[in-house]
Amino acid sequence: MPLTLYFHPLSSFCQKALIALYENDTPFTSHMVNLGDEAESAAFRKIWPVRKFPVLADGDTIVPESTSIIEYLARHYPGPAKLVPEDAEAALDVRAWDRFFDLNIHIPMQKIITDRIRPAGQNDAFGVEQAKAALQTALAIVDKQVAKRTWAGGEAFSMADCAAAPTLFYIDLVVAPLAGSHDNVAAYLGRLKRRPSFARALEEAKPFLNYVPR
Repeated sequence: MPLTLYFHPLSSFCQKALIALYENDTPFTSHMVNLGDEAESAAFRKIWPVRKFPVLADGDTIVPESTSIIEYLARHYPGPAKLVPEDAEAALDVRAWDRFFDLNIHIPMQKIITDRIRPAGQNDAFGVEQAKAALQTALAIVDKQVAKRTWAGGEAFSMADCAAAPTLFYIDLVVAPLAGSHDNVAAYLGRLKRRPSFARALEEAKPFLNYVPR
């Protein structure tokens, strides 16, 4: 039975999983879900009650969360691109950077952007300022890291770069330009955008980018 990815192309965490699938040309069926549609939302709830993207289905096996999906693919559907290195120490470094991007950059980025679509009078100005401060601290760390490496985990593209690409793209697009404040991160994002797997994910997201609050 083919793999099925339940996703939305605008979702940054979904793009992270898509990059991994595209890196190894892994065959899969894409199932875009519109959570705003009552029937689609109800159907997706039966697959994953939490109703968060992305979710990978492999027969009866359900794998939620982008990092778990990439780890699952590396173990059960390995390809030429070793997104999780076979060397234990290198794998530990990649996993650490994957979590760093998700927890310290991705989540603050989402906080800043989603606050813009909250109902009038329900905005969280204090929380947004906290997120912005945390984001600046994290970006400064990444700026030093990618000044000495081609990719986040070293000289090989990895799961850490799958995590970095979408969130850095949205930060640069919506939150604040990276060039001028974090030039090494801006150059790193340029390399990520030229990566065919991410370029493909971005192309698929283009029709929906007007929904991103500016």
